[in-house]
Amino acid sequence: MAKKPTKAVDISHYDVVLAPHITEKTTLLSEQNAVVFKVANDATKPQIKAAVEALFGVNVLGVNTLTQKGKTKRWKGRPYTRSDVKKAIVTLAEGQTIDVTTGI
Repeated sequence: MAKKPTKAVDISHYDVVLAPHITEKTTLLSEQNAVVFKVANDATKPQIKAAVEALFGVNVLGVNTLTQKGKTKRWKGRPYTRSDVKKAIVTLAEGQTIDVTTGI
């Protein structure tokens, strides 16, 4: 049989979704069909939804975002500020999962 034609993934989707965010809280969220990703600071919710659907082949029900402000730290007595990080909590349709331990 002939192979099914695969959709070409837009390269800009890789610029939107940067990495999965794996912590104890995000592991507990996976029980409610939610996955947390670090995303670009200028990414919008529709862009995040389109990128996750294209990259992982799942149906996204909703996207919630938050911006974690960078902490002020000290290094060798001098203060500096860590970069801000934007996170997206992506809720998936019932019965669909994303294995974040594997690569894209």
